[in-house]
Amino acid sequence: MLQNVNEVLTAIKSGISLPKKDFYQINLSGYDLREANLQTAILIRANLRSANLSAANLQQADLRSSDLSLAILRQANLQGAYLYRVDLSGADLSGANLTDAKLQGARYDSYTIFPENFVYKSSGAIGPSASLNGAPLNTANLKKADLQNANLMGAYLGGTNLTMANLEGARLVQADLRKATLTGASLRRARLNGANLAGADLRAVNFSEADFEQFESIAGADFSMAQGLTDAMRSRLLKHPQSQLETRNSFTLKTTIATLTID
Repeated sequence: MLQNVNEVLTAIKSGISLPKKDFYQINLSGYDLREANLQTAILIRANLRSANLSAANLQQADLRSSDLSLAILRQANLQGAYLYRVDLSGADLSGANLTDAKLQGARYDSYTIFPENFVYKSSGAIGPSASLNGAPLNTANLKKADLQNANLMGAYLGGTNLTMANLEGARLVQADLRKATLTGASLRRARLNGANLAGADLRAVNFSEADFEQFESIAGADFSMAQGLTDAMRSRLLKHPQSQLETRNSFTLKTTIATLTID
């Protein structure tokens, strides 16, 4: 099995095809891999950050959970590639072939460049303006994810790590956020009516201009140091059943009412 980086680079530069080779967790970050033939190669959890994969053949390659952030993938062949939970933040995919590529759970941001006319917002990938209504994201690590204006109506986000995530303008109506961690996240202008926040860690969350009338539950939610909560918002929260307000957060051990009370 070729796992030595120098051996892999030598093979690529020699034009040798590397189909079905197992490169699990290989670190090729920053390397020049232009025109590499990695068709059907196994690159699970590979570090390809900032690598130049222009015109590379990655057809049906298994890239699950790999890091392709800032990678150059111009004109690359990714037809049928497995891109589950791949990090595509800042990647350049202009002109790439993404026909039948599996992008569920892949992360992109506002700097990611997709091929012209590629409908990435409904591809199952996670990023700004993504269409993720009802999506099962309860096992995803979305720490610092860019989800501005994403459609997450009815999405399953229970227990999800959304620490420092950007959810500005996101639609989270009736979303399941039970025991989710949103510490320091931005929910500015987010639509939240009917969401379930039971046990959620909402410390230092920005609620400025957030839109909600009532949540399904806020039992055990911790609103400590929350920003942008107007008196009207706080009043609506305090109208939830007393049993919910007196529930302790399992992590911070604070009752919801204690985190909503201003001294």
